[in-house]
Amino acid sequence: MTLPFDPIDEAARQWGHRWDGVPAMHAVTSLMRVQQLVLGRLDAILKPHGLTFARYEALVLLVFSSRGSLPLGKMGERLQVHPTSVTSIVRRLESSRLVVRRAHPEDGRAVLAEITDAGRTLVETATRDLVGADFGLGVLDDRQLRELSELLRPIRRAAGDF
Repeated sequence: MTLPFDPIDEAARQWGHRWDGVPAMHAVTSLMRVQQLVLGRLDAILKPHGLTFARYEALVLLVFSSRGSLPLGKMGERLQVHPTSVTSIVRRLESSRLVVRRAHPEDGRAVLAEITDAGRTLVETATRDLVGADFGLGVLDDRQLRELSELLRPIRRAAGDF
């Protein structure tokens, strides 16, 4: 059901009667809502492939790696997720035969995740679907997408992403 008003505008109006920081509150609430909407759309696109966006990102990371494999710790760093999340993601991908876990040849404590041929094929198919759906951001043109990315960059930089 579509509301006859913007609930975030209304929340900001109410907020302003009690507290300061209306622009920041409005922006963060909008950002969080868009994140929910986009992630829901991406997960819906990936569900027929047996993937979530988190698992898809892990597979893409392995495709981008020079050997098709990475230590789980390095995957966590690059995906910016907790080590237990990486273990869970890799376990699910392994159960679907999209990756295999192998002992690291040089570091006996480390485990590598290696993408399989089936994983590579699935990445290609799923990527076509995501690109075809404009990653859920089809209402924005290329200029707006670049502006959005640049607008968010200082927040990511301040958080230590890079």
